[in-house]
Parts: sequence; C-alpha cells; structure tokens
Amino acid sequence: MKRIVVLPLLLLSNLAIFAQEKSDFGIKFSGFVKSDFFFDSRQTVAAREGHFLLWPSPEVLDEPGNDINAKTNFNFLAVQSRLKGTISGPDAFGAKTSGVIEGDFFAQANDNINLLRLRHAFVKLNWTNLEVLAGQYWNPLFITDCFPGTVSFNTGTPLQSFSRNPQLRITYNTGSLKLTAAALSQRDYASYGEGGASSGYLRNSAMPDMHMQLQYGSKNDKTGTDFILGGGIAYKSIVPRLETNTGFPLYHVYKVDEKVNGITAIGFSKITTQPVTIKLEARYGENISDVLAISGFAVKEVADPLTGKLNYTPLTSITFWGEIHTNGTVQFGIFGGFFKNLGTKEAMSDPGNDVYGLGTDISTLLRISPRVIVNSGKTRIAFELEYTSAAYGNDFNLNYIPSNTTKIANFRALIGVYYFF
Repeated sequence: MKRIVVLPLLLLSNLAIFAQEKSDFGIKFSGFVKSDFFFDSRQTVAAREGHFLLWPSPEVLDEPGNDINAKTNFNFLAVQSRLKGTISGPDAFGAKTSGVIEGDFFAQANDNINLLRLRHAFVKLNWTNLEVLAGQYWNPLFITDCFPGTVSFNTGTPLQSFSRNPQLRITYNTGSLKLTAAALSQRDYASYGEGGASSGYLRNSAMPDMHMQLQYGSKNDKTGTDFILGGGIAYKSIVPRLETNTGFPLYHVYKVDEKVNGITAIGFSKITTQPVTIKLEARYGENISDVLAISGFAVKEVADPLTGKLNYTPLTSITFWGEIHTNGTVQFGIFGGFFKNLGTKEAMSDPGNDVYGLGTDISTLLRISPRVIVNSGKTRIAFELEYTSAAYGNDFNLNYIPSNTTKIANFRALIGVYYFF
C-alpha cells in the first residue's frame, strides 16, 4: 500500500520540478516589416538588386564616348523585413542564460533573394561582470553602441564596417569600463582573393580573426546625457593559396606557405543629449574587404622564381565618418564620411602585379546623406537623400595608389516604410 502511495507522489513531484524548470524558458518575438522605395541617378555597385548600395559604378564609355553606366534606375523591395526570437532560460554555471535567433529575407546573394537567411544566432552567459557570447553576431568593428542611423540598409558602408561573423566573444564590464576580446571566423562576409570571396583563406591560416576593444561610458539620468568613448584593434591573417603552378610548358605544382597579415584600428565616440545625438568614428584598415570596405591585398613580389612562391602586402586605407541627429518623434539627421586609399603597406615590385579586393581602383570616396524620420506608434516613415562620389583611377604607382582619377557621383532618393512589432 505504501508503494502505491509513494510512486504517485514521486511522479507528481518530478512533474512539478519539470514544470518549474520549464517555466524558466520563454521566447519573445520582435522585428519589423520594412519596404524600401529608391531611385538612383546612375548604375551602382550594390548587393541584392541595388538595395545595399556601396558606391557608384565606374565610367564605361562606348565607341562615341557615351557613359554606359550613366543610366537612372529604381527598385521597390521588402527583403529587409526581419523576425527575431529572444530566448530566456534557467541559470547555468552560475550565470544568467539567454539566446537570440534572427532571420530576414535578404539572403546571401541575388540568386536566392527573398529567401530566409540567418542573421544572428548566439548564446549568452552573464555573470555579475562577465559576459560570454558564442555564435553569429556583429563583427566587433561594427560598434552596436555607435553606428550610423541611416535609412539606407548600408548603414554607412563602406565607410562603416559591416559584417556578421561566427565568433566567441568575452566581455568584462565594470559599469563604466568595458573590455572585449573576440575570436572570429567568416561565413556570409568573407575576404577576397584569387577565387573571389571565400572563408577558406581565413580557415587555412589556422588562426581566427582576433579583436580587442576598450570602451568607456557614463550616463546622467538627471540631465538625460550619455557619453561613450572607445577604441579597438584587430589582427587577421589569411592564406591566399596552398599551391603554385609554374605554368606552361612545365606545369610543375609546389606546395607553398604564403600569408597576408593585416592590422585594423578604430576609435569612436557618441554623445547623447535630450535634443541631439552626435557620433564620430575613425578607422585605419589593412586588407578588410571582409567588412565590405574598399580594401584588399596585392602581390608584392615573386619570392622564389623556381616554385612561383609569392610575397603579399595588404592595401591600407583610412576612413572618417560622423553623424548628428535630433531625438524625438520627428528626427532630422545627416551622415557624412570620407575614405582615402593609402595604397599597399609595402611597395610592389611591379604596379602590374595582381591585386585582389573590393573597389581597389578607388582613390577617395565621399558620402553625405541627410534624412527625416517620422514615428507614429509602431509605424515609421523615413526619407533620405544619399550622395556618394567615388574617384576612380586608371594609373597606379608601386604602392598601387590610384591616380589620373575621374570622379563619379550617384544620387539616391530613398523612402522607407516600417512597421515594428
């Protein structure tokens, strides 16, 4: 008789414990529906049928001297719409646990546009001062506390670093100081090389993309002011290839150990007051085409004529951008930035050596984009004008700095309609 009573009690006890644990789990959905309507004054270098604008296409002349790319175009798209699930759960290892999974319909290429893609997917463990993040999230060069609030989905790219990476990130936070260390791989945003964009160049280096960042912040609730100041450094090494081919008529193949090393540094600041917010950032980059920057690397010289082994040198650049906008239901803002191509870190043996990357023939780039945003409840209507001018060169010195340049400009008029949930 006792066994008959005890067994149901044990079963009910286990069910109660399970129900209590299960109640610690939850998921909250959020996101938005967004439609973009845009018009460009010429052809552009862009992703997803012109949606993600980088810079104006270069001048291409026909036989009579007419610029083929001087052709207006437009598009309407809703592929930026997204859904985010924020997951909560019971404590583990003495830490608060959470997770995020987020997708949109932007896809990874024009071939599969409109299809669902993974944006973010990560797990976080939070102790009192320590946070560990494991999964796919923003590249640390994209400062989530200080990035352009443009209507355009490019968020200031290529002046602003733009990439999401699988990573392991550790953050130590004292309240006013935040120290972050991260190790990254590449997936949707990858380095460029002889075979195009690929994560294989970084994977074959057997070393993750390494980041360190320090951020200071202070907040005054009485005055409604917030201040952020920070800086960071990153080191990346890629392997452009594993073998050489000496070419006709011998076609001898040799295993090689070749690398391209690069350092990137950023400094940023954000000041928030009740009426306005001001943001500033400066970036020095070496071989950072993986964050959609005008960058890459070049063949420096032939290191071994017998095997065809090469030495490489990264392309370097410096970028500045700033933004100011009002705060409130109706917001007026303007974003501006400037890029300067500094050429290769080391001189090349021949300016005709192979160069790999994005926009490597652009000497300078300038962007100015004013905007107006109107919020009403969960609905937002935003208008933005974006002027981007790129100076294309057709002559290069031993540091591959473009000269004899031609400035090409594009005007984009953009209307964005959002509904948040």
